Amino acid sequence: MSTIAIDAPGAAGAARIGALLRSLPVGVRIAGAIVALYLLAAVLPGLLQPHDPFATDLDAALQGPSVAHPFGTDQSGRDVLSRVIEGTRQSLAIGVGATALSFVFALALGIAAGLGGKLVDGAINRFLEVLFAFPILFVALLFVAVFGQSVTTQIIAVAIGTAPGYARIIRGQFLTVKGSAYVEAARAVGHSYGKIVRQHVFPNAMRPLVVMFTLGVGQAIVWASGLAFLGLGVAPPSPEWGALLDAGRAYVTSAWWLELTPGLAIVVFALSVTIVGRHVQERLEGKVKVQPL
Repeated sequence: MSTIAIDAPGAAGAARIGALLRSLPVGVRIAGAIVALYLLAAVLPGLLQPHDPFATDLDAALQGPSVAHPFGTDQSGRDVLSRVIEGTRQSLAIGVGATALSFVFALALGIAAGLGGKLVDGAINRFLEVLFAFPILFVALLFVAVFGQSVTTQIIAVAIGTAPGYARIIRGQFLTVKGSAYVEAARAVGHSYGKIVRQHVFPNAMRPLVVMFTLGVGQAIVWASGLAFLGLGVAPPSPEWGALLDAGRAYVTSAWWLELTPGLAIVVFALSVTIVGRHVQERLEGKVKVQPL
């Protein structure tokens, strides 16, 4: 009696995903796994926390790394590792929110400059030069003075500080695509301006921006953490990474782990998301040949 093998509905898809993962360089796999771990910490922090991040124990204050507290305790006896994990959600929200807001602003200016003609391009370029004249630290000071310390203030300050650079990149991308050979060919065969922009300019100019957004999230987290370290971010006792750095400044010589742990979390995430973003960029640009190991 013959048997009929029935393929599970998801078996083919799982096999394709497995083959794709095996084809990635080892460094990219590790970086992707780290980013996934951060996302898990942001969504379900309780799965990774060894202790309650808000439980205080003054008898255990400023204890160094140990088996019970792998990354030590803070001045209130709270487990530092648990607090860093708890702050992942807020820190990633600041990074994604600031980058998204920055891109909305940058897209409006960059697209208008790239497609609006010489007069519009010149006016927007002058406006961007004015924005470049204001350091992000000055913008943060202004917003903190007016609106106070909060996540929203941090997001807006970082977004305004980083938007001009993105706007310049987007403008250049649209100008490059507008002057490409395939756009000239579309004009030569009589395609309307609207059709050329919709079918050729936008798809080709916007594709690299997906990667730029990925890289921008890591950069925004670094900027936001730096502002918080200077006392311009979310106020303690928030477990946001920058706030943890700010809270640990007074103990940097006696309790080094208070600065090392959140600082390490920031560096590892920014590095990992940059590695993944660079690999995606190379794939989109056709620089990487995927070969199974």
